[in-house]
Amino acid sequence: MTEDRHKQRQQKLKEQVDARIDAAKEQRGILIVFTGNGKGKTTAAFGTITRAVGHGMRAAVIQFIKGEWPNGEKNLLEPHGVEFQVMATGFTWETQNKETDTAACQAVWQHGKRMLNDATLDLVVLDELTYMVSFGYLDLQEVVDALNARPAHQTVIITGRGCHRDLLELADTVSELRPVKHAFDAGIMAQQGIDW
Repeated sequence: MTEDRHKQRQQKLKEQVDARIDAAKEQRGILIVFTGNGKGKTTAAFGTITRAVGHGMRAAVIQFIKGEWPNGEKNLLEPHGVEFQVMATGFTWETQNKETDTAACQAVWQHGKRMLNDATLDLVVLDELTYMVSFGYLDLQEVVDALNARPAHQTVIITGRGCHRDLLELADTVSELRPVKHAFDAGIMAQQGIDW
């Protein structure tokens, strides 16, 4: 490809991008969903929190399902003012007790509702929320109502597999991570600092 032809293509691309930027006039918080069977949903959410905190924004995190093991993200972000509320029961396939899991979920969800009502928070992450809805630990309509009632500037990130279609429809941005290859499938242990 000649230099002139390359320049023409890049100029056309620039004009298209500039037109899209000019057309985007609305400014408000958005609902982001990271879903799918691939690894990286929570990691993507925490990357966004790190970016937000780096820009001086206030963020908070609800972690459903997670246990009490060391949490690198919490270790890094809590000293920067990021509030963490963790269900701390561990994975539901380990507890195998719907009654206690539901109670733990409901207890941490109270913090989630408070965060979603807090106008001082720019970003709220509801990590693994999709499972709470699909397992029936949280009422879908209650979640939708809380999301719809949040402050207009507040962005929310929901993570987890099998996101309910109503949440997908409500979302402004949805990214689906799909597995291509995973070290665990080859018998490699999950590693602190890399996988959790």
